[in-house]
Amino acid sequence: MSIKIKTDIAIIGAGPVGLFAIFEAGLLKMRCHLIDYLPQAGGQLSEIYPKKPIYDIPGYPTVMAQELVDNLVHQAEPFNPGYTFGERIETLEKRAEKDFHLVTNLGTEIEASAVVIAGGLGCFEPRKPEVEGLTRFENGKGVNYMILDPEQYRGKKTIIAGGGDSALDWAIYLSELCSELTLVHRSESFRGTPDSVEKVMALADSGKISLHLNTNLSTVHGNGKLNGVTLLNTRSNEEVLVDTDYLVPLFGLSPKLGPMEGWGLNITKNAIEVNTDDYSTNIPGVWAIGDINTYKNKLKLILCGFHEAALMSHSVYQYIHPGVKYTMKYTTVNGISSF
Repeated sequence: MSIKIKTDIAIIGAGPVGLFAIFEAGLLKMRCHLIDYLPQAGGQLSEIYPKKPIYDIPGYPTVMAQELVDNLVHQAEPFNPGYTFGERIETLEKRAEKDFHLVTNLGTEIEASAVVIAGGLGCFEPRKPEVEGLTRFENGKGVNYMILDPEQYRGKKTIIAGGGDSALDWAIYLSELCSELTLVHRSESFRGTPDSVEKVMALADSGKISLHLNTNLSTVHGNGKLNGVTLLNTRSNEEVLVDTDYLVPLFGLSPKLGPMEGWGLNITKNAIEVNTDDYSTNIPGVWAIGDINTYKNKLKLILCGFHEAALMSHSVYQYIHPGVKYTMKYTTVNGISSF
């Protein structure tokens, strides 16, 4: 049975600009629900470089990417937003004025009065290894490209493929849950932090995980559900068959517009054209803010996205409440609880 959600604004993308839009909309007493294909809030900041320092956020000489995300989530909490993670909006249908129907790849349905696309560079899709037949075991049949619920792997045989921080961190974490854990990396050196590499090597030395370096995924096996993966050592050219319940390739993410290319939006060079008066799109009731949009003299900066979120929110308010006059209040005078 599909989950059905009703909200004022459906925000596609839970990166920093989407998160700040919750706050701006909340000041106008509009509730938001965010949908993101990644398993947590933060977009690129959390998934790709959580420990990267950012220097151009007003009031912060420097702030770590994940710290900024955590602060934005905390700032939005008073306005009680909803979140759907690990799902991608597949269809967007405008049924009537102020009546949008969105459906995710997992069947979650969202009814919204307005839609805001804050998808950064687009929907981040996993980079998939070139293994024949891999797609046969997607969608609950053994191959996952991100880990949403670690408990799913408790007591299971699992193979993780990759050599970055995500692969290393999950190998360390799942080593305590899985009955058997195999880490496969195509090189003999890792791209992750030295501390994580040291922990993984220690786990391998103690027999807690099976480590295969200079190794590629060769073939996947199973009848309806994954039950084994053949690994190929590129140095010795030897193959080994590893029994497994799950294969988790963690080769990073690639930004793509994905399904939104078919929604009727005006798109130029993989970005959505907007009206700079309020960052509305060619579809009435749909706005686009942040790196996903394009206009003359566009700057892809987080602080520019924050500015766009503020103007967008006032435009959405007028769209949802036509003719209703709103008097601008200042948070420095009124605080947050009065909004």
